[in-house]
Amino acid sequence: MKIAVLYGGVSAEREVSISSGKGIIQALKNKGHDVVGIDFSPEKLDEVMNLQVDMVYIGLHGRFGEDGKVQALLDMLEIPYVGSGVLGSALAIDKAKAKLFFEQAGTRIAKDLVVYKRSYNKNSFEHSFSFPVVVKPNQEGSTIGITIAQNDDELKEGIEKAFQWDQTVLVEEFISGKEVTVAVMGNQGKEKALPVVEIISKNDFYDYEAKYSTGMSEHIIPASISKEQLAYVQNHAVIAHRSLSCDIYSRVDFIVPKEGEPVILEVNTLPGMTPTSLYPDAAHEIGLSYDDMIEELINLSRKK
Repeated sequence: MKIAVLYGGVSAEREVSISSGKGIIQALKNKGHDVVGIDFSPEKLDEVMNLQVDMVYIGLHGRFGEDGKVQALLDMLEIPYVGSGVLGSALAIDKAKAKLFFEQAGTRIAKDLVVYKRSYNKNSFEHSFSFPVVVKPNQEGSTIGITIAQNDDELKEGIEKAFQWDQTVLVEEFISGKEVTVAVMGNQGKEKALPVVEIISKNDFYDYEAKYSTGMSEHIIPASISKEQLAYVQNHAVIAHRSLSCDIYSRVDFIVPKEGEPVILEVNTLPGMTPTSLYPDAAHEIGLSYDDMIEELINLSRKK
């Protein structure tokens, strides 16, 4: 097949996307496909609009890639692509909106407060959280702009920091526990959860450096949690994937506390495909090499 890979982009996750794109392009070439790589920019839409390809693999992360905008363009051009459509992409990137769907589906979520830049007043801001609390931009990934606040001053500083990345900020209760992730793969109605990956960060939490710097985190498969907890996160990963109308693949993140049910964090519709990424590790555990995994996602997309 002739396949175009969109990578790079203009979001804060550009460097991650470049790394993902390189891996995807090489894997597709290894499988014998004719590959066109495009460093995507909204200012150069003609590169996409003039494509003559069988399929597009979207290797973008964050805004203008993971939010449904590129998917909408490809839909209008009637070019097939790998992964979720406009609706699933747009819902998943909006953390606050997505949590409404998770809660309705019966999955445990962290208590939260949504803060809007247009109405935020630092001097009159009130909340009922106990510290620490998590502060993060509503529509950014890779822990960009995140703060773990230990007091009111740090909370307000964290909100101002997050506003640099987004007009909407999510303040959440901090839940201590093991961080795990579940890769989901399959056509709609036939999705399956891959083995659960536990993440051990060398930093205080699984931040940008821990995610993408070699040696800064350890991935344990299967995760060292109870059978009941493993079953819960695998089941609810698929439930979350379906509740947002995701398609083909996603990666669903959870915190597993010592007591009580695991707590869902978010659904990633275009998970990282870098050398240190989690989704390829989970696929490897079921016998799929990196190249085979990319090929499987292509094959699933052809069955949409």
